[in-house]
Amino acid sequence: MTHRIAPTAPLSLSPLVWALLGGLALIWGSSFLSNRAALDGAGVFTVVFIRVALGAVLLWIWVLARGIPIPRRPVLLVHFVVMGLLNNAIPFSLIVWGQQHIESGLASILNASTAIFGALIAALVFSDERLSARKSLGIALGFCGVVVAIGPEALRGFNPASAGQIAILGAAMSYGVAGAYARRAVRGIAPELSAAGMLTGGTLWILPLMLWLEGMPRLDYAPSVWTAMLWLGFGCSALAYLLYYRILSLAGAANLALVTLLIPPVAIVAGWAVYGERLGLSEIGGFALLAVGLAILNAKPAQRPPAPAPKTP
Repeated sequence: MTHRIAPTAPLSLSPLVWALLGGLALIWGSSFLSNRAALDGAGVFTVVFIRVALGAVLLWIWVLARGIPIPRRPVLLVHFVVMGLLNNAIPFSLIVWGQQHIESGLASILNASTAIFGALIAALVFSDERLSARKSLGIALGFCGVVVAIGPEALRGFNPASAGQIAILGAAMSYGVAGAYARRAVRGIAPELSAAGMLTGGTLWILPLMLWLEGMPRLDYAPSVWTAMLWLGFGCSALAYLLYYRILSLAGAANLALVTLLIPPVAIVAGWAVYGERLGLSEIGGFALLAVGLAILNAKPAQRPPAPAPKTP
């Protein structure tokens, strides 16, 4: 049975949340390029391990340096392990593995479905994030904008039976579940501590898989491979999850999932800057459609004027 939390005030996208979403999109948009560079010399689980382990170490240093209190509740350990599985070990591994078999553009399109999964799951769990017609329209238009921005060429390779495509969709669903779980599980906990615990949980899941299937990481990786993996750990994990939990506390799970609609346009610009990929009319049109979808999604419904008070006879 699905339990709902008590009703709370509606969660909206403030200017601060928009700024944080943009920063998080820039960081995670670069993760596709970093995954691609890291896979040139390292295995899937090695790439994921370096990302989560380095991120965990950096965040624990931050937590200890700032003197953030660590609650002594055993249930938190369970939450951190579950979050590490849902938001790190499963989706990171599926995305990195999937990028070996499908193009980055198509991977980013499929990853954008996280917003869809997140909104649907949040609507089932939280009373203040019901899936209204307006929100449904905004999400649909935003996703269409992502598709247009990437271009039809990437879609020609879509095949529901493709293992790589299914892997990315599985990662998106895992992210959606993790967003809703996190809102319930880590309330009242410093976001730095939540991120550190989650990444530690992810490390515990990935370490045995890496040792079993790929062995210990080597020291002779090319500089580009090390640079990519270090950025995945520092930027795409440690820094990104500080933003992640901040947005979660301000805007809710469904709104947080919208960041994946912004990631593909970032990946397009990064591909143009790094690999010289052309930014054409389809990409520009996709940006415009995406902006319209997000504007509709964030628009506040019209408020009805209050009914007049009944007159005393």
